[in-house]
Amino acid sequence: MAWYSWAMSEARERPVAVIGAGSWGTGLAWLLGRRGLTTRLWCRRAELAEAIAREHFNPSYLPEAQLPDTVTATADLAEAVRDAQAVLFTVPSVGLRAVAEQLAAHLPAGAPVISAVKGLDHQTGERMTVVLRAAIGEDNPVAALSGPNLAHEIAAGQPAGAVIAHPDPEVRQPLQALLSSPTFRVYTNPDVAGVELCGALKNPLAIAAGVSDGLGYGDNTKAALMTRGMHEITRLGVALGADRRTFAGLCGFGDLLATCHSPHSRNRTLGERLGRGEGLDHIIHASSEVAEGVPTTRTATRLARGLEVEMPILYELHAVLFEGKPPSEAVETLLGRITVEEFH
Repeated sequence: MAWYSWAMSEARERPVAVIGAGSWGTGLAWLLGRRGLTTRLWCRRAELAEAIAREHFNPSYLPEAQLPDTVTATADLAEAVRDAQAVLFTVPSVGLRAVAEQLAAHLPAGAPVISAVKGLDHQTGERMTVVLRAAIGEDNPVAALSGPNLAHEIAAGQPAGAVIAHPDPEVRQPLQALLSSPTFRVYTNPDVAGVELCGALKNPLAIAAGVSDGLGYGDNTKAALMTRGMHEITRLGVALGADRRTFAGLCGFGDLLATCHSPHSRNRTLGERLGRGEGLDHIIHASSEVAEGVPTTRTATRLARGLEVEMPILYELHAVLFEGKPPSEAVETLLGRITVEEFH
């Protein structure tokens, strides 16, 4: 593949574009810039791009991360991807299609496009790489990046792991080399569907874990919730074409552990506030970043019911989020279900 030799020979000369300047996009830009790679960070708001250019940190989303001089910010999509050797998308799932369609005409031919978005298209149920492929056409390989990657810890230089997924090793292996650093170990996986579905479907479970915290339950409750929840999302993932093994890896159980426990997890924090009695609309309006688990709960419920996949935790979370069911009643419903074999 032509891109393989391009990436290997000119990795430091050609910039990497990060589309989306939330905490995760900023963390990725920090990581790439720290390696000495010229990195352009696209901001939806011009005033944020100006603030980053002036202060060399992102005051809205990741103020503790001092960005290297190799990172620049822009509100111009065409400028962001000009001559880019790779383009990473970190915008919220709800806006991905529109941004990708705007960007399509400006993408350098052959440059790989990477989705680092942990969500689903909430109109169609499609994975983010499917959305990207439809928006940009066939001239650029499309890969997925996922894992237990909380931006605050990444930007603090703490060790972390991630997975880059693409069916062609001549795409995923150069991307592995591009994204790896001394503190960020990247693995490869051909199972794009599994990597993406793990990243999306664990978010509702993180909300449920937060609800458990908000209700005052302890480690036994959360352990049972996470384990049974992993069974649920694996069933749905396999029904949607994923490899079961991926759910036991970094993108599955690894990411679930991080997002169900971390105080930096937007989804867990939202769930905790729900468990303490706050209303969903109030929590969403008071938050500066999107908790992907909320719309994903609705979309995954629609997909699971359509495929007749049993997902009692997801269905009860849907009832709490969208049907007004009190969290304590959802717990009673789950515990009152008929007893079965563990692996029935």
